[in-house]
Amino acid sequence: MARLLEKYTTEIRPALSQELEQGNLLAVPRLGKVVVSMGMGKALQEKKRMAAASADLARITGQRPMICKARKSVSNFKLRRGYEIGLKVTLRGKRMWEFVDRLINTAIPRIRDFRGLSPGSFDGRGNYSLGITEQSVFPEIDIGKLEYPQGMNITFCTTAHTDAEARRLLSLLGMPFRQTEGQV
Repeated sequence: MARLLEKYTTEIRPALSQELEQGNLLAVPRLGKVVVSMGMGKALQEKKRMAAASADLARITGQRPMICKARKSVSNFKLRRGYEIGLKVTLRGKRMWEFVDRLINTAIPRIRDFRGLSPGSFDGRGNYSLGITEQSVFPEIDIGKLEYPQGMNITFCTTAHTDAEARRLLSLLGMPFRQTEGQV
């Protein structure tokens, strides 16, 4: 069992159940999935970029990424329908818990000038998104062999009904949110 999943089931879920006054443990908010995506607009000019980013994303997540294609043609961006413009991986189950554990305990502390995650990046339905500017913060990536630095978006989809519940869940999991004025 993944270390963070074990912590969730033994410590966090019972504490959250009491805090939210939920009698049923299955009604307590939990992580449903984590989606890691990369926008690859520069791959239209350099074809090697897509392969390199795909290999890096597979190394980081432990799962082969899905290639996303453009749905519409946009002449201003020199983009045609069907061009490969992105990569995404949807993580669930054991891989998701292991990725979140590595993200919280290893990757986030390696971000330069880190002052905490923005608490304003919730979507109003209990999901949280964050952006990372370079994939080099993950220990799986060898910085010496890194050809193309590439950012990524990470979305945490929870079963929480409100942003407050989701924020409490993620902070109990160890997400280092920045303190805003008025919070204690």
